Amino acid sequence: MSAVLPVLSARLSAAATAAFGTPYDPELRAATKPEFGHYQSNLALRIGNAEGLPPRAVATRLVECLQVDDLCETPEIAGPGFINLTLLPQTLATAVNEPETFASKGQRVVVDYSQPNVAKQMHVGHLRSTVIGDALCNVLEFAGYDVIRQNHVGDWGTQYGMMIEQLLEEDLAADSLNLQGLQQLYERSRKHFDADGTFADKARLRVVALQSGDPATRAMWRHMVDVSLDDFDQVYALLGSNLERTDVVGESAYNDDLPRVVAELEDDGLLTESEGAMCAFLPGFLGRDGDPLPVIVRKSDGGFGYSATDLAAVRHRVSTLHADRIVYVVDHRQALHFDMIFTLARAAGWLDVPAEHVSFGTVLGPNGKPFKTREGGTVKLVDLLESAVARADALLAGREGVDRAATARAVGIGAVKYADLSSDRGNDYVFDLDRMVAMTGNTGPYLQYAHARLTRLLSKAGPSTSITTLEDPAEQRLALLLTGFAATVEQVAETLQPHRLCTYLYDVASALSVFYEQCPVLSSEGETRASRIALCTATRKVLQDGLGLLGIEAPDAM
Repeated sequence: MSAVLPVLSARLSAAATAAFGTPYDPELRAATKPEFGHYQSNLALRIGNAEGLPPRAVATRLVECLQVDDLCETPEIAGPGFINLTLLPQTLATAVNEPETFASKGQRVVVDYSQPNVAKQMHVGHLRSTVIGDALCNVLEFAGYDVIRQNHVGDWGTQYGMMIEQLLEEDLAADSLNLQGLQQLYERSRKHFDADGTFADKARLRVVALQSGDPATRAMWRHMVDVSLDDFDQVYALLGSNLERTDVVGESAYNDDLPRVVAELEDDGLLTESEGAMCAFLPGFLGRDGDPLPVIVRKSDGGFGYSATDLAAVRHRVSTLHADRIVYVVDHRQALHFDMIFTLARAAGWLDVPAEHVSFGTVLGPNGKPFKTREGGTVKLVDLLESAVARADALLAGREGVDRAATARAVGIGAVKYADLSSDRGNDYVFDLDRMVAMTGNTGPYLQYAHARLTRLLSKAGPSTSITTLEDPAEQRLALLLTGFAATVEQVAETLQPHRLCTYLYDVASALSVFYEQCPVLSSEGETRASRIALCTATRKVLQDGLGLLGIEAPDAM
């Protein structure tokens, strides 16, 4: 879990080779209890099972061949044959004083996330994709990857044909509508489309005109897009997202490539005509009735569906952006869609790198059902975020030396983000502001307060040097956790599970609390005081860096 862990693993593997002729992976893990040391390996049990030998006898032979005197206390054998390793205090101190850094991986990762729809206000459904996507991009960049963000905005398709036809029928000027007006226009056009077949036919033809580049149609559509993107930018600013306008590559960006997508799939024999539409029927994809499920690439009216757009995006990201890995942060309901798109793209020879659907669950209300307004409508994301900031502002009332407005924003937005990121992303979670902004427990404000408390302490402590002594178990526990930061980041970059970083930071903050109780800092003297100040400095940096990777500000005062 630090620079020392690979060394210990290599030496234990070398001991296995010396004793049994095979370089087993020792699978070193952090010990679950202090009495088991710092690290524990079940290597002897695995070798014993493979070789038909008693595990404790195997462990004895491994320890005899193990050379770790310069790093650890004498290894111990526990239970049926576990090998426990306890780092020397100086080994721990060196590992914290010289934290691991990440070199460039030489690989590019394209991350598709957020994906709001033009002419609609961002709602609670966009929260998770944006928050998770930002965190993953931050972690991947920190771990040495070249990251390209892609905001695949929904700005193309049938709904724009509907809206433009509605504009024309109502004789409205497109530039007279703000985003709320556009959303109301969409709602009227949707009802009209569903109720009037003649209007529906006009709307479909309008989509074809849009896709064909009709100037008047394009001008009305362009206004809808511009108004929407301006509003999205304001929401991203409030949320503290790293997404920028230059990251927006909407569905419309691939329009010119769609005929080529269809042509190449046809040439490869991957498409079949079905009721006038061009479809791919992939082996193994069946509906509930047992019939083959189609990927509709071109519709019967000549228009292109979002499957064609997603296929064009895959090809662009591999061939033009030169992605070594593609990540899609989209809710779990799209799992089948992406499975089929990836399968078809691979069959066409467009996708030869890993492509991962980072799925996530639903934001629930207190009733355990998808979060809605009291009237049953969708909760606007900006309203949700402003409520969190207001709740945090009330929490900070009466605190001195705090920039209340800025801190309330940092705490409120951070609380929402942390609540989202701290649970396994595959799970649903209940949106509960009271729990989110609590200053105790596994919450964002608890971690932010730990950082602020350290900042206040260090402002009184004077300059920091380095850790030289770790005598108290609470010091050693905190130091050991600090050595795990780089490995945790690497793990999140590999698994794309940000809750692992949240759990790690909470463990650090909890160990810090115990350290405060048992190890006086400012009232200590000499080397002990200097060393504890250095330990606090290292802890503050880990908390600050870790929160930053999650997209959460770390206030200096709370």
